[in-house]
Amino acid sequence: MIMGYNREMGKGNNSGEKFKSKIGGQALIEGIMMLGPTKGAMACRLPDGTIDLETWEENNGKSAPWYKRTPFIRGCFNFVCSLIKGYKYTMKSAEKQMTEENEEEKLSETATNIIMVIGSVIGMVVAVGLFFVLPKFFVGLIPDAENMGILRSVLEGIVKIALFVLYMWAVSLMKDIKRQYMYHGAEHKTIACHEAELPLTIENVRKQTRFHKRCGTSFIFIVLIIGIFVMCFVPKGLLWWQRSIISILTLPLVVSISYECIRLAGNNDNIFTKILSAPGLLMQRITTREPDDSMIEIAITALKVCIPEDKEEDKW
Repeated sequence: MIMGYNREMGKGNNSGEKFKSKIGGQALIEGIMMLGPTKGAMACRLPDGTIDLETWEENNGKSAPWYKRTPFIRGCFNFVCSLIKGYKYTMKSAEKQMTEENEEEKLSETATNIIMVIGSVIGMVVAVGLFFVLPKFFVGLIPDAENMGILRSVLEGIVKIALFVLYMWAVSLMKDIKRQYMYHGAEHKTIACHEAELPLTIENVRKQTRFHKRCGTSFIFIVLIIGIFVMCFVPKGLLWWQRSIISILTLPLVVSISYECIRLAGNNDNIFTKILSAPGLLMQRITTREPDDSMIEIAITALKVCIPEDKEEDKW
């Protein structure tokens, strides 16, 4: 099935319109997860150098449930599903790095699930505090901030973006995160090769760009920008903690709008979408790194499984 599809891909796209795939991915610990219309896959490099591949069924194609397809509803559902799967397979990829010497230290499935829940809650609390509460607290220290109106929302957004960039830069200095960012680059380059309709070889993937408009980094930036506009409609006279609560409560709306914006950016290449995508693409200079060939091999292994037999199923 895949070989037949790749022979067609090897001819290239002569229609003049760039093919855009539904397949997306995420860098894991020494591995990559790919999610396609009908299949999902996780490929990891084991400590002994071999590749471990896990696959499962997905339902993101034509038969996907209504809440994954309906505009302004699908955004929240897809975002939450991505977070859950991302965290789940990050934990699984970490387990695969356990060697025989510490095999007995592996946790039971129940213990792992408990840790996942606790980690998710802690991560959520930290994210809310850092990106929702702290910016509003800082701006709230400005005299007469309650009556600043739109300017206050803009200042809060600037502080939020600055904190996000600073945070991503700081974690990029960690050795393990650097490798994860290299896998992130391998994921982008492999999907770019697939969208260029070239055979999935290390040589072809190596030539591709590591920047992609539909990256999660770009999505987060759009969320931050849309959040500024939404908060501009909040009445004056509120304290910083009241604005923090409103910002959290309006997050589903912001995520829904942002998801439609990134779909728009992914499907079009005009001045508006270029401006919309520019901050996220710039941020990817931090969150992606050039991968080595072994990482590209992992990305190719995961991606091939996710390519559907019907190419129409794969169109973004």
